[in-house]
Amino acid sequence: MKLRKFLFKVFLILAVVVGIWCLAAGYLYKKMNYKVVFAVSGEPLKAEGVTNILLIGNDSRTAGEDGRSDAMILLSISDKTKTIHMTSLLRDMYVDIPGYDGNRLNAAYSFGGAELLMETIEANFDVEVNRFVQVNFQAFADVVDAVGGVNLEVTNEEVLLINGYLDEYNMLENRPHGTDYLATNLQGVIHLNGPQALAYCRNRYIGTDFGRTERQRKVLSAMVKRAPWVVAHIDKVPDVFENVTTNLSQAEFTWLTAQVVKLAGYEMVQGSIPQEGTYSNANIRGMSVLDVDFKANNQYIREKIYGQSAQ
Repeated sequence: MKLRKFLFKVFLILAVVVGIWCLAAGYLYKKMNYKVVFAVSGEPLKAEGVTNILLIGNDSRTAGEDGRSDAMILLSISDKTKTIHMTSLLRDMYVDIPGYDGNRLNAAYSFGGAELLMETIEANFDVEVNRFVQVNFQAFADVVDAVGGVNLEVTNEEVLLINGYLDEYNMLENRPHGTDYLATNLQGVIHLNGPQALAYCRNRYIGTDFGRTERQRKVLSAMVKRAPWVVAHIDKVPDVFENVTTNLSQAEFTWLTAQVVKLAGYEMVQGSIPQEGTYSNANIRGMSVLDVDFKANNQYIREKIYGQSAQ
C-alpha cells in the first residue's frame, strides 16, 4: 500500500511538471508564426535517428520570406552519434535548384522561400530536411537579448567592425547614432547584447564567408547554453518571437523542448559545408561561386551526423 501511494505521488509530480512544461512551450509557440509547407507536411520530424531542422536567417526587416537567406545552418540532433551538429551551408555554393538553372544556394530561397531551399539542400546533399525555423534581423537581436546576451571571445578588429555594422542597424531601427557602440580599445571576452551579437555575426571581412558562418555558430552555441535560463524565467521573456516563422507543429515544438535534459549529454559539434579541400573558387555565368565536390561533402554528412562508415 505504501509503495502504491509513493508511486502515485511520483506520477502526480511528473504529471504536474509535464503539464507546466507543455504550457510553457505552448506559450512560446503561439508567439511564433506557423507556416504550413504542404510538400513536407506529411514527412516525419526524425528520420534515420536524426532530427534535421534548417535554421534560416534572412536580411528582411519584417516577418515573412522577403529578403535573402543571409545564413543557413542545418541543426542536426543525432541519436546515432549522440551529437548536436550545427553545419553552416555557405551561400555561394553552386548547386542545382529544382525547377531552375544552377545558381548559388541562397538563390533557392529567393526563388521559392524555405520550401525550395529545403528541397535544394536535400537534392544536392542527400540529407532529409523537412522542418525550418526562420528569423530576420530584428528577431535574431531580440532572441539574444531574451537570453540575457552572450559572452564571446572577440578581437579588437572584430570590435571595430561590430561598431561599423551597428551604424546600419541603428539607422534602420531609428536609434540614435552610436547606440550600443563598444569601446574601440576592447578585446577578449566581451558581453554582447542582441544588436551587438547581430553585428558580430554579419561580419564577413575577417575570414571571408567561412569566418562569418563560424561566428554565427559561436553565437548560437552561446544561446543554446542559456536555454535553461529562458525556461526558468519564461514570464520575463518579452514578445521576441513575432518575427520567427516555422513549419514545426506545436506538438513537435513541445517534444523538442522536452528533450533539453537528454540533449544536455550530447556533444555539440560545429562545422561547415563545403569542407576544407572539397571546393574551388569558380566563375560560372558571371557569378563568383564555390564549385563543390558533392560526393566528398555528402560522405562527411553521412559519417559525422548519421554515423555511417565510409563506403
